[in-house]
Amino acid sequence: MKIAFKMKLKPGFKAEYKARHDAIWPELAALLKENGISDYSIFLDEETDTLFAVQQQNGNSSQDLGSVEIVQKWWAYMADIMETNPNQSPISIPLEQVFHLD
Repeated sequence: MKIAFKMKLKPGFKAEYKARHDAIWPELAALLKENGISDYSIFLDEETDTLFAVQQQNGNSSQDLGSVEIVQKWWAYMADIMETNPNQSPISIPLEQVFHLD
């Protein structure tokens, strides 16, 4: 199943966000893959600083892995440049698919 959600980047942090994701921790990438998450992309709307994420799931969503220590460390690492919940997880809003074309 493919899902999408949006998050909010703090203004002026596009380059830093990209740099951190270009150097994603190998153990975090492995955890996502081990939990059936693939074909994961994040897009940025620069006018609104809104991040749009799309991922293929065969199991958990990346948003369901919050109890795993490496995920909590990643959230803490990203908290200074994103809008977050009190537990430092990114504020994430599910998006409804309204069209698809193969």
